[in-house]
Amino acid sequence: MHAARLLSTLATLRTASFAALLYLLSSAGWAQAPITDYSTVTDARLQNPEDSNWLSYRGTLDGWGYSKLDQIDSDNVAQLQPVWTFSTGVNGGHESPPIVNDGVMYVTTPENLVYAIDAASGDPLWRYQHDLPDDLIAPHRTNRGVALFGDKVFTATLDARVIALDASTGEKIWDTSVQDNSHGYYITMAPLAVDGKIMVGSSGGERGIRGFVVALDADTGEQLWRTYTVPGPGEPGNETWPGDTWRTGGAAVWVPGHYDPELGLSYWGTGNPGPWIGDQRPGDNLYSNSVIALDVNSGEMKAHHQYHWNGSWDWDEVSTPMLMPVERNGRQINALVHPARNGYLWLLERASDAINFVDAQPYVFQNAFASIDPVSGRPSYDPAHKPVTGSVRSFCPSLWGGKDWPPAAYNPETGLIYIPANENTCGNIEGREVEYEPGSSFTGARSDFTLVEGADHIGEIQAWDMDTGEEVWTREFDSHNWGGILTTRGNLLFSGGTTDRFFRAHNASTGEELWRFRTNSGIIGVPSTFSVNGKQYVAVQSGWGVDAAGMTGRIDRQKGTRTFVPQGGVVWVFALPE
Repeated sequence: MHAARLLSTLATLRTASFAALLYLLSSAGWAQAPITDYSTVTDARLQNPEDSNWLSYRGTLDGWGYSKLDQIDSDNVAQLQPVWTFSTGVNGGHESPPIVNDGVMYVTTPENLVYAIDAASGDPLWRYQHDLPDDLIAPHRTNRGVALFGDKVFTATLDARVIALDASTGEKIWDTSVQDNSHGYYITMAPLAVDGKIMVGSSGGERGIRGFVVALDADTGEQLWRTYTVPGPGEPGNETWPGDTWRTGGAAVWVPGHYDPELGLSYWGTGNPGPWIGDQRPGDNLYSNSVIALDVNSGEMKAHHQYHWNGSWDWDEVSTPMLMPVERNGRQINALVHPARNGYLWLLERASDAINFVDAQPYVFQNAFASIDPVSGRPSYDPAHKPVTGSVRSFCPSLWGGKDWPPAAYNPETGLIYIPANENTCGNIEGREVEYEPGSSFTGARSDFTLVEGADHIGEIQAWDMDTGEEVWTREFDSHNWGGILTTRGNLLFSGGTTDRFFRAHNASTGEELWRFRTNSGIIGVPSTFSVNGKQYVAVQSGWGVDAAGMTGRIDRQKGTRTFVPQGGVVWVFALPE
């Protein structure tokens, strides 16, 4: 668009949002104000980011979701107020965290838009929109954010591509296809950037895909390695899949991994096997519903732990465990802590060539597991609550689990982890025979959602001391909770996640609610915090959708209610008054 035409358009559309105007511009990328002093992102910065920045999905590569900033604290957070907003021009579930590098914010939206925004003022700097195919297969059209490395911004797309953009201008540098979208592969995750490698996995576990993690060269986009989460013939674990079921075994990877630089290992959670019903693929079905440890240089799988074998409940365990220190019974543990979708809180120990079981206990009501082996951590099942083909089985928690993908957090000041949980939910699954067709649904199941009789709430934020293995406090919500958690040195945690559209701050030590602000829509976006010129900000995207909206509908049917959550994506940024 020529400059004169742009000025004319601006003059006639003064009442339109600037984001809506940008939406009309070229999908090849458009820069309003190219960044002239971009700060290069290195491994050293990603592993030890400045307090002022939020350089990766959870702030640090260990996945804590914690910031050392404390200008906003439990004493003054009640004064917090919005300082700018930015409309994305898109409806649907906005899940990505605002990523900030020295005053420049990067956010993604559904349908694969990427925005660069001045983090202090809210002024747009550039915008990129990926050109998606008309025959796209993508049941969930969300995106969970960007990765930064070098002078580039990396985003993954719904048609299973990875894009490298110039961080200063938004110009596309390279574009690599990592799988065939026509077979049901699509990507919603934020990439993980480590050692010049851009790592992603694929969604599509309900489409009969074969899950994987792939590493691309950050400079060229060329594939460096690919590790499948469903082993093929001759690979360890293939014997846990009968016949050719490994070809369509699922085990998708659709949440960013975490990284241990001392071990050189990246950790990834994997999803459910396909089809859903375990008696159609007898065996443990490695490495579905697991945490896996991959060597970042070679992609070699060094270790794994399977949370539940022969999964039959659609309990994806894609949320990557937090890498954190735990002292249990006088022993220091380099821990992996995972509040699982299956309703258990898992404590594991990581080593160079092993992931060892330490402890697991339910954090929400769970009736599918009969017991857990105290040495291996392998569960045994109550057959009355394990779905089978040709029948209906009930189980708790529901297929959305005790916690779905929204991330938990760890605060080293309080010593607590914080879990965005859903209690009192159950469901039924009827198993059905299913034939594989590329790109089509491959669940082999019909599901219903139910609530525990007499339930007085659903959503919770739970705080746990992993040293003692005890729950310290719980905050309850009438609504279900899909809010990823941010915690800070200011003795605070921030989250949304409820249908009432509130963004909240709680005292991290006690759980007391200290502040709330109602946004335009429900919040399933992951919050972040940063500072510019010494001023601390808290940012989150509001925009309800995807499974949170689906769960809303099922709860309404159970309760006989009608819940309305407005649509529309907006970036909200808050700070203390001057």
